[in-house]
Amino acid sequence: MEMRRAFRLNGFLLLGVFILLVVGIVLESHALSSGGATGGARTVIGVALAVTILAAVLAASGFITVNPNQAKVIQFFGRYIGSVDESGFHWVTPLSSRRGISLRIRNFETQKLKVNDLDGNPVEIAAVVVYQVVDSYKAAFAVDDYEDFVRTQSETAVRHLATTHPYQTDDASTSSLRDGAEVAGELTAELRARTELAGIEIIEARITHLAYAPEIAQAMLVRQQAAQVVAARSRIVEGAVGMVGMALDRLAEQGVVDLDEERKAAMVSNLLVVLCGDRSAAPVVNAGTLYA
Repeated sequence: MEMRRAFRLNGFLLLGVFILLVVGIVLESHALSSGGATGGARTVIGVALAVTILAAVLAASGFITVNPNQAKVIQFFGRYIGSVDESGFHWVTPLSSRRGISLRIRNFETQKLKVNDLDGNPVEIAAVVVYQVVDSYKAAFAVDDYEDFVRTQSETAVRHLATTHPYQTDDASTSSLRDGAEVAGELTAELRARTELAGIEIIEARITHLAYAPEIAQAMLVRQQAAQVVAARSRIVEGAVGMVGMALDRLAEQGVVDLDEERKAAMVSNLLVVLCGDRSAAPVVNAGTLYA
């Protein structure tokens, strides 16, 4: 069953009718209590008074007030007869029960969950979820408590996301948990599929906390630092080799010095030491020759 509009009338119009009924009750009560009416007339007045009181009670039981961004789910003796989501003062089916459902945009942050990522590394992860009720019928009757349902499904989706992605990766074709926009899109799509049956629209879901578990955090930090050092050294060596080749080519083009293979090897060694070393080079003056 889908959400439908409940029967309703302008509350102020029915309030005027209710006031007229109350006035009628007062007049009929006065006429009945006065001794001027005969037996038959008193019977007619008594019946009219009972009918008027019943009508007033029924009229009074149909008034509801709906606040902005709120919906009222209307039930008549257990049967769903519709929802009212237009703010204002309304009159609906009398003797019906009403349940308020907030249509405001809500957000909450999941607990920090400890879970193994795709590579088996324990990580801590948490997310913030922004959602809104779009179907008051499903939110009221499809699940016991839609707020608790969203929380549970959010934690389940975050756990599933963490187990299907590595914390970080060097493979450009594989997304990691640190790829914010892509991971947020996957989490939002999965949550929408999970909460649609409860009449919930997931507006946004994003990772707010992501870290290695404390027991491996130090080891993973050393690993990351080592990887960065290796990457930096690789760039340095690549640049140094290019600079050495350029230096040898320029020397040969300009005929500054004629170097044999052994002297070239010595120059390459010296230049690489200077360019790749992490300390300033100390020059050494050689007064001899390589062949002495």
